[in-house]
Amino acid sequence: MVRRPISYGRQTIDENDIEAVVTALRSGFLTQGPLVEEFEEALCAYTGARHSVVCSSGTAALHLACMAAGIGQGDGVVTSPLTFLASANCAAYTGARPFFADIDPETLNIDPVEVEKKLSENPSIKAVIPVHFAGLPCDLEKIHGLARAKGALVIDDACHALGARWKDTKGQWHKVGSPVYSDMTVFSFHPVKSITTCEGGAVTTNDPVLYEKLKTLRAHGVVKDRARLKNDHHAPWYYEMQSLGYNYRLSDIQCALGLSQLSRLDSFVARRAQIASYYDRALKKYQFIKTPAHIEGRECAHHLYPALISFDELGVCKSRWFDLMKAAGVHPQVHYIPVHLQPWYAEKFGYKRGDFPNAEAAYEKEVSLPIYPLLKDEEAGAVIEAIISSIACAAAH
Repeated sequence: MVRRPISYGRQTIDENDIEAVVTALRSGFLTQGPLVEEFEEALCAYTGARHSVVCSSGTAALHLACMAAGIGQGDGVVTSPLTFLASANCAAYTGARPFFADIDPETLNIDPVEVEKKLSENPSIKAVIPVHFAGLPCDLEKIHGLARAKGALVIDDACHALGARWKDTKGQWHKVGSPVYSDMTVFSFHPVKSITTCEGGAVTTNDPVLYEKLKTLRAHGVVKDRARLKNDHHAPWYYEMQSLGYNYRLSDIQCALGLSQLSRLDSFVARRAQIASYYDRALKKYQFIKTPAHIEGRECAHHLYPALISFDELGVCKSRWFDLMKAAGVHPQVHYIPVHLQPWYAEKFGYKRGDFPNAEAAYEKEVSLPIYPLLKDEEAGAVIEAIISSIACAAAH
């Protein structure tokens, strides 16, 4: 029996993080200070992007990206149905219509073939928002080509994938967040993500026009730069609200934590990979358990470890299996209830069960096993022991 419950995810905080936050608290800046720009520059240095705008959450980052792209009433946006709500909600916030393209059942990422169908069927689609599910890079190069052919932008939802890498058809490696094959890339710094700022997010881009829009929309739509003012007024206190923006800013305190965390990102990703490899080896002998895909030329950030369990073959229902795991002190999770099955999407847009069968089939089987840098080897072993025990219990009944 595990003494402490093991959750599917957990933040990784050490004394360096605490010291960085305390130093920021003592600096005189709590909200918008020098650490905001320093964190943005560090994200650019890590990802290879030219510009970065940090903000209050991954959801805020997605919303800012849609607004900066000019998405609004009458437009369409296509994303994966197997994702967190924000990947689609960000389009709805602007008045646009969220469309979905079904997933590849092997990778659980959005299927480029389905993206192409949606783009052909719906000329209103102005942007594609692919999601790197669980941190495994999707086929971004192909999706980018499809979007470009239809005049659509790519807003890359990499909230799972900071620290991941992938190789294009030219043999060039790219870190997720380098917007070579996207117009903007979005990250989340929620506690269970690759790094954390408590809550927080960012948008990276190589486009200077999008960059200026993102910065302005993040801070109420206010412009202070004299070169960009519309009225002939040069008093030192003067500013203009030139668009309807939001208060989506990230504080200096949070950026202090982000900077400290970013310095250890590669070690975090490496530890997650170790745990994933351990699970792979332990679970591969069970025919009714499918471990996450390994795709040549794609290095996963392992935000999640999504195992697909055929509960019919196991002989136990999914909710009962969860009860067995929790009784053993292990708390897995499910990612995700397909967005199109949520009541708001069904009632407003007419989506229904059966619309995206691959995403629905994945949901029926998917369980996210505990994976985070502070997970100890013996705790990972306890997760496997709990799974073995649940299998034995199912067989006995």
